[in-house]
Amino acid sequence: MENEKTFFVPCKIPDLCYNGFMNIIETLSNELQIKPWQAEAVVRLIDEGSTIPFIARYRKEATGAMNDELLRTFDERLRFLRGLNDRREAIRRSIDEQGKLTPLLAKQLDEATTLAVLEDLYRPYVKKRKTRAAAAREKGLGPLAEYLLKTDAGEEPLAKAQSFIDPEKGIPDAKTALRMAEDILAEEISDNASYRGFIRRKTLADGTLVSEVRDKKADSVYENYYQYEEKLGRIPGHRILAMNRGEKEKILSVRVKAPAEDIITYLDLKLGTAKHPRTGACLHEAASDAYKRLIAPSIENELRGELTKNAEEAAIAVFGKNLSQLLMQPPIPGKTVLGWDPAFRTGCKLCIVDPTGKVLFTTVIYPTAPQNKVEEARKILKKLIEEYKVDIISLGNGTASRESEAIISAFLKESGLPVSYAIVSEAGASVYSASRQGSEEFPNFDVGQRSSASIARRLQDPLAELVKIDPKSIGVGQYQHDMNETRLTEALTGVVENCVNRVGVDVNTASASLLAYISGISKTVAGNIVRYREENGRFMSRRELLKVPKLGPKAFEQSAGFLRIRDGKEPLDMTGVHPESYDAARKLLTGLGFTEEDLLSGKTARIRERLHNASEKELAASLKIGEYTLRDIIADLEKPGRDPRTKPEGPILRQDVMEITDLKPGMILKGTVRNVIDFGAFVDIGVHQDGLVHISELRDRFVRHPLDVVSVGDIVTVKVLGVDAAKKRISLTMKGINT
Repeated sequence: MENEKTFFVPCKIPDLCYNGFMNIIETLSNELQIKPWQAEAVVRLIDEGSTIPFIARYRKEATGAMNDELLRTFDERLRFLRGLNDRREAIRRSIDEQGKLTPLLAKQLDEATTLAVLEDLYRPYVKKRKTRAAAAREKGLGPLAEYLLKTDAGEEPLAKAQSFIDPEKGIPDAKTALRMAEDILAEEISDNASYRGFIRRKTLADGTLVSEVRDKKADSVYENYYQYEEKLGRIPGHRILAMNRGEKEKILSVRVKAPAEDIITYLDLKLGTAKHPRTGACLHEAASDAYKRLIAPSIENELRGELTKNAEEAAIAVFGKNLSQLLMQPPIPGKTVLGWDPAFRTGCKLCIVDPTGKVLFTTVIYPTAPQNKVEEARKILKKLIEEYKVDIISLGNGTASRESEAIISAFLKESGLPVSYAIVSEAGASVYSASRQGSEEFPNFDVGQRSSASIARRLQDPLAELVKIDPKSIGVGQYQHDMNETRLTEALTGVVENCVNRVGVDVNTASASLLAYISGISKTVAGNIVRYREENGRFMSRRELLKVPKLGPKAFEQSAGFLRIRDGKEPLDMTGVHPESYDAARKLLTGLGFTEEDLLSGKTARIRERLHNASEKELAASLKIGEYTLRDIIADLEKPGRDPRTKPEGPILRQDVMEITDLKPGMILKGTVRNVIDFGAFVDIGVHQDGLVHISELRDRFVRHPLDVVSVGDIVTVKVLGVDAAKKRISLTMKGINT
């Protein structure tokens, strides 16, 4: 592997390998199971301003071909670890300024690998607000607290406490003095990093999460959690998020139930209460108070926060995979599409778009209740289909979708027109139609017209249309509105970037929304590209992009390979070959007897045949490029301008099932997977209510996660297990049906 020799080169990035601090290169290498030279290369590239898609695609030699998913994980961990080191340095500096930084404490700080451990070590040195212990110290009860720790205490605690009575200081009797001394001990116990570490681990290992009903409501979605308890270490993320939402809505009360007796016994052992014949009871009281009043609430908050964070990360990961699968649904190119946004009172909005996505015509028909103008709608449909040569109808799955489908299905059967139809998810269409972006794209359209245009276009090219919508509104996640907004947005934006750059975009037809997701292209530059195109005509070469305002050499380097130009001056501009590798690509073509023009005629599809058994290593060396780059160039030349999205299955046509009440157990139906979650998959079977295939019903064998079996957009065969029309719940199974 190229650059393997750099494995032995010492790290040269100061903040990553600073003596006495966490070696981030080593940590990342161990965590992600990569070589140190790979980790250091990625850090350098990120620090130089390279994007994840660019590094994944065009710097494979430097990274050992790390993929975009691994690179994003690397980037997230790098930022976290750098933040951890920054916090470590701040804590070290604060303690040192107090004159309390011992060699042992410095070593403990250096070895801390989590923020929780760092904060535990720092806790005794944090300037606290007025606490009970601080008040007791101010009143001179520190010596009494120290006395209680002595194994050879000669007097009974109450007798010893007599000498600390001082009514003027608020110490009226010996019992009060003793209690205040115990407050000092309780705080010291609470501040002990070792104790807190054990209690955190013990609670996580043996504690449970308990939920109880606060406001009992019939048919609540939280009924399963009215009296629920599960081990902290085993509870699935979706249940944690469900409980959190129920708590937020004040329907549930949720708490951590810890093994309190075991924890207090541990503290007694650490304090040696049994070895203190006179003061043992006081120490036990201080330990119990320390745990119940100071440690337990803090640890509960920490653990619940950590559980929630982990649950959110798992949910975001599933959301991201669903989103990726949805965005990478294959386009239906070369088709004129009629978008149908169904509705009742306000009528069904129709929009016809040509194969390039250009809107040709819009109108409204009223075939549904209360107008029921079916015959009029049929005449309009026939006229539009024939006039504009419509190939396919794209029907939204929202309100009045089933009624609209019945009308479309009957019309197509009777008319005999060579037109098919497909049902697409409307998720996010209304958001887009009311957005500033929708207004700018279609300033003379109302929200219904924009929505029908979006429904038509998302069938033609899901990726190009869905990038205009906030990923959280696309409808393939779970609990997304309860998550950390910044983290969710960051993760989903990364998914969209990966998809857009994997496919590449035609710079002469792409919208500003699509261009903004290209590596190195900001929203401002994306807008500038569109404006330049409108003012100067189509781009004829990638190099011409350098004339776009604010698109400098760095942005060009990062973006050029992902921007395609068809029918331009340079045939290689239609491929994924980066301009920096054009010379190598030309030499390769010439050496194999091809010309650049052969890319346009498709002759280079036989490029591998002419390679015969040529040594990749020798060929790469002769072209002065790496082997990874050579393989990518060959793939691009073999299928110039290829779309990595797979061939679609045909649209599902249904006429038999129209309403949820028509469903009966045992029915076998075809459906489209609309969403995949931790506990199953929701499948659209054509009744305006998705059915749930529980994870236990996906296969006859054990399924670790639904994503191992199904993906968003899959067409599957399901059997109806049960129907609850009142609650709009449909239970489905795929056992014994899909292989």
